[in-house]
Amino acid sequence: MKSLFTLVLALITITTFGQKDFQGKATYMSKTTIDMTNFGNRGGRQISEAQKKQFMERMKSQLEKTFILDFNKTSSIYKEDAKLAAPSVSTGRGPRFGGFSSGGTKYKNTKDKVALEATEFFGKKFLISDTMEQPKWELGSETKQIGNYTCFKATLMKDVNPLDFSNFRGRRDNNNKKEQETEKDKKPKQIEITAWYTPQIPVSNGPAEYWGLPGLILEVNSGRTTILCTEIVINPSEKEEIKQPTKGKKITREKYTETITKKMEEMRERFQGRGRNGGGGRRN
Repeated sequence: MKSLFTLVLALITITTFGQKDFQGKATYMSKTTIDMTNFGNRGGRQISEAQKKQFMERMKSQLEKTFILDFNKTSSIYKEDAKLAAPSVSTGRGPRFGGFSSGGTKYKNTKDKVALEATEFFGKKFLISDTMEQPKWELGSETKQIGNYTCFKATLMKDVNPLDFSNFRGRRDNNNKKEQETEKDKKPKQIEITAWYTPQIPVSNGPAEYWGLPGLILEVNSGRTTILCTEIVINPSEKEEIKQPTKGKKITREKYTETITKKMEEMRERFQGRGRNGGGGRRN
């Protein structure tokens, strides 16, 4: 009976995913934590636990998000759920964290090796192109259940994203350059990515920029970020059109990172300058 069930399941899988117009929709919850150990320290003065808690509450909408992955056998579109997307967050004083960039839309075509991201930074639209070299996943034998799907573990070493603010560590003293350089040297150049994929959905795709496994990726653990699939609909009644984004200034990932890093450094210098000059005065 077990062999018969396995055979029937295999036939159903082949029939379902062999359809020319096959499409799926996966919902993912993304949650990121921030290391608050030295966050916000200025001139030796540490912010209080209450202030840290208040900051984290304000940042919650940026740290916990819901994304939708619409995919077919070779292509996918990954973007924040428009119904749940929160407006930009203003902290009242200092930079507006939610205004730095929009969630954007990530497009992948694993057959033609095309990866594009349409995003916005301070009102300027960019169309970022990525290289799609086959990821060097190390496949493991460990398994776990995610919903109705049996998933297998895979790991990958990946360069740290310099624009990932979850890796940001506050400085003990903005004037202590030697200490700042030491903290910079301690930051890892690479991090290990853990993914869980299911061969029951035989598409080489996944959330965000992840792909390249013999099955849909349902969970990713990357540093302080966890992306977990919470719902899958195969051949939904309303299908999203999966096509390449076209709007925005065309730019490579390397050049985009360079541009944004430079802009963020300029913002930080202005912000620190205001702090040294009194930051616009104190409340009585």
